[in-house]
Amino acid sequence: MAVGGGDRALAAAEDQRLIEALADGEVGALSALFARHGATLLTLARRMVGDEAEDLVHDVFVEVWRHAATYDPARASVRTWMIVRCRSRALDRLRSARTRSAVPLDEVEALPAVEAAELPRQLDGQRAAAALDQLSPPQREVIALAYYGGLSATEIAAQLEIPVGTVKSRTAAALAALRRWAAPGGAA
Repeated sequence: MAVGGGDRALAAAEDQRLIEALADGEVGALSALFARHGATLLTLARRMVGDEAEDLVHDVFVEVWRHAATYDPARASVRTWMIVRCRSRALDRLRSARTRSAVPLDEVEALPAVEAAELPRQLDGQRAAAALDQLSPPQREVIALAYYGGLSATEIAAQLEIPVGTVKSRTAAALAALRRWAAPGGAA
């Protein structure tokens, strides 16, 4: 069931209130944030780091607790801020272990929220799934390998055995289509 704009606004306002309470030292706010977003972060972490997912999510919530005062609502929603932190920590783990495990395209499921810097913050999970479904299979594949697998364009090119330029053009086309889809009244 799609979440309406008013419901998203209320959820974002509650997240904002919770992050401010956390920044003011109210530890209970961390539990509320976990209840609201823990499953999303765990799903993302499992896709990216597998068995290390629970430890990663724990680390992300500790980081959220310690850095709640640095949250800037002008840059992202609280939810997006936490997802980006989770993804960044997962990529850090993958890089430090020198392992890259790409998620097979047929296993990729849309998660609530996509790359914060590339899509509007209010794009919910169902709209994200619909938007990703509009991409061609080659476009979905490069997005999945980059986002869920944490691979660079060069690594994607090597894995798919295609030129780096092709990876970059597919990625650019996919992101443009997702932006059009996410625009008010837009469709890819």
